[in-house]
Amino acid sequence: MMRSLYSGVSGMQNHQTRLDVIGNNVANVNTTGFKRGRVNFQDMISQQLSGAARPTTEVGGVNPKEVGLGMTVASIDTVHTQGNLQSTGVATDVAIQGNGFFVLKNGEETFYTRNGAFGIDSEGTLVNPANGLRVQGWMAEELNGEMIVNTASNTEDLIIPVGTKDPARATTNVNFACNLNKNTPEILEGASPADVAKGTWATEFNVYDSFGNKHNLTVSFSRVPGTPNQWEASVIVDPENADETQTRIGLGTTDGVENTFIVNFDNNGTLQSVTDTAGNVTNPAGEITLQASFNVIGANPDEEGAPTRQTININLGTIGSMKNTITQSASQSSTKAFFQDGYTLGYLDNFKIDQSGIITGVYSNGTNRTLGQIALASFTNQGGLEKAGDNTYVESNNSGLANISESGIAGKGSLLAGALEMSNVDLTEQFTDMIVTQRGFQASSKTIQTADTLLDTVMSLKR
Repeated sequence: MMRSLYSGVSGMQNHQTRLDVIGNNVANVNTTGFKRGRVNFQDMISQQLSGAARPTTEVGGVNPKEVGLGMTVASIDTVHTQGNLQSTGVATDVAIQGNGFFVLKNGEETFYTRNGAFGIDSEGTLVNPANGLRVQGWMAEELNGEMIVNTASNTEDLIIPVGTKDPARATTNVNFACNLNKNTPEILEGASPADVAKGTWATEFNVYDSFGNKHNLTVSFSRVPGTPNQWEASVIVDPENADETQTRIGLGTTDGVENTFIVNFDNNGTLQSVTDTAGNVTNPAGEITLQASFNVIGANPDEEGAPTRQTININLGTIGSMKNTITQSASQSSTKAFFQDGYTLGYLDNFKIDQSGIITGVYSNGTNRTLGQIALASFTNQGGLEKAGDNTYVESNNSGLANISESGIAGKGSLLAGALEMSNVDLTEQFTDMIVTQRGFQASSKTIQTADTLLDTVMSLKR
């Protein structure tokens, strides 16, 4: 009889624990990145009244007689199922689609979270604005003119330097492509200005010097009289100021004597060779690149007092190719420059985060530059993580060590910027569990009440 009393007490106590967990789930139904808890029960130790007996030749076996002494909490699990993703439109909000945790730092302490409601502090550091924990990742470093993210190195604070300068860059490469009309008329000696205009196809493209000043690169093509597949090209930087810029061009040299060269096409209309005014001819295969140079007006002279000159590589394409190469075909001329790598001074205006966690800065001069990459952590047993408050977790003895790398590696999910992961609490399920828990609590209390009635009957036997 006393056993039933204590069994009822254990039932009430542990159902109360389950209700506490359900109440916490319901309270966090709108908490970003929250993962619901789940309580599992198990029976407590049983008191054996008699043991089991094996069968004999005369009688069969006998099962043990045991009375359970109640129940207890087996586990309180954190259920790490995916929550719904809610679009916010905020650039610093990031949601994880799949497995993984964001890595946050407070000094040397490391925390992990699914809450991607981040922001930027006064120093440009990407942080959780609720508690100031710093988001971890890898900052990009410049290597051979490119921004490289070394994800094999240790993680560090991510800094987005909004408003910082992107220095001007002088143009070093210009790529040409498209077509020269085979039927363009030749410019004969003594031709009128109108005939010269009809027989010339001119292209203009903006290039930049080291100060970020814009210059007009003009390349004009005209048929060479008496030759079926030759064109003469002239290169001038800033035609209205040609006497000062002194544009020169050559093959394999920046010391060309003139600003013209000859382009040769084969019978298929593909690029065959180029000859400069010094008589240099390109190799029979490969890309054709000429070096154009001009005086940079306003720059300090060199050590010998000569004007500072800037060199631009002009790439006409690949011999024998039709892709991104100058060609000659009986269709409208459309030759143009489609790429140059210079730009003026710019400021970081905005940034974006892609599904790999790469943060790309968008500058006012039209350039994009990789700034860094957000790190993700995964665990062998993510259910073994300990909750540390503020929607964060820390490692435990049973979670395993954090595997930190970029998204998509070692089972990690992808990232979605401008969105947040909502709580995975299902209110319908929680309210149903609440009813079941309430009935279990009430039933346990009835056990105590009934046992008390029996005890009262026993006590009345003396009277």
